[in-house]
Amino acid sequence: MKVLLVNGSSKNNGCTSVALSEVARALREEGIETETVFLGNQPFPDCTGCRKCREIGECIFHDIANDLAEKAKNCDGFVFGSPVYYAHPSARLLAVMDRAFYSGSKNFAFKPAAAVLSARRAGTTASFDVINKHFTISSMPVVASTYWNHVYGRKAEDVQQDKEGLMTMYNIGKNMAWMIKCFALGKENGILHPDNEKILTDFIR
Repeated sequence: MKVLLVNGSSKNNGCTSVALSEVARALREEGIETETVFLGNQPFPDCTGCRKCREIGECIFHDIANDLAEKAKNCDGFVFGSPVYYAHPSARLLAVMDRAFYSGSKNFAFKPAAAVLSARRAGTTASFDVINKHFTISSMPVVASTYWNHVYGRKAEDVQQDKEGLMTMYNIGKNMAWMIKCFALGKENGILHPDNEKILTDFIR
């Protein structure tokens, strides 16, 4: 059992890293393997809407978005972390998520996921909503905690003092481990995920 954690911050060891590390600590305590991927601080192209990924099975831009979609095949859960910029997650994280989920949605489907945010003061709940929508459109159970999934601080040292925020991160890990184990037990007993229908319409027909 393995969980992939994605750090969408431009700083590898900043506030978001502290939050993700606490989630990972709880997962490891429950016997779940973890891998953390740092996106880096280089720009990433946005989805062009070309739909070539439907033909070739991957995004036309060969970067970390394709790597994440490929890694997702062998993962049982996901945590996506981001700082808050103008009440919004980082653009690099959203560009990567848009393309990874669009080109490789089947690799994420029916696996639990959580979004975690870090902020100096505000904008976390709006950012939380944006990331969660990737999960809800992909048949992914959203992992809850005991409060909103965010931590506060201008720098990593500040987040270390946010005891409630760190507790929230830790409980995400515990809850995700529980869900993953329950799903595995269900699968062992012949309870498989549904084969959902998908019909696309617009407002005209």
